[in-house]
Amino acid sequence: MKYIASICLLLLSFNSMAQKTYQKNYFDDGTLASEGWLLNTKKTDYWKFYHSNGNIQREGHFANGKETKYWRFYRANGTKESEGHYNNGQRQKWWLFYDSEEKINHKCQLKNNQKNGYCLMYKNEKLIAAVKFSEGKKIKTWTDYRSFRKENSLKDLQ
Repeated sequence: MKYIASICLLLLSFNSMAQKTYQKNYFDDGTLASEGWLLNTKKTDYWKFYHSNGNIQREGHFANGKETKYWRFYRANGTKESEGHYNNGQRQKWWLFYDSEEKINHKCQLKNNQKNGYCLMYKNEKLIAAVKFSEGKKIKTWTDYRSFRKENSLKDLQ
């Protein structure tokens, strides 16, 4: 019985140490700057950040104080700017970038916060070029599908 009581006391003490609270932060003028969950002192789960005019600046999830999963970014006027995946605080996989009319301007494969793979460039929602990057450095640009297809596998675009 003493053993069970000790385990219960230990579990209760761990539970009290891991406090999850909802936090709101404000700009000096009282406008909401950010809101989301904290686990102890680190951001966790879903958070929203705001421009000083009240529009959403960015939104997404945290794990252990670092961005994770899918995030969306917005301009001060409320239009979508970009969106994509984070892993352990680093931008990864495909990211979409939008022009001021919220049309896709380009989409790029990212790894560790830099272009690594392909970027597909668009104008008026039409594909106009493909660019290949390695660790943030441009390797080659293609402006027609035939030459791109000749030198690349479409599986690389996944």
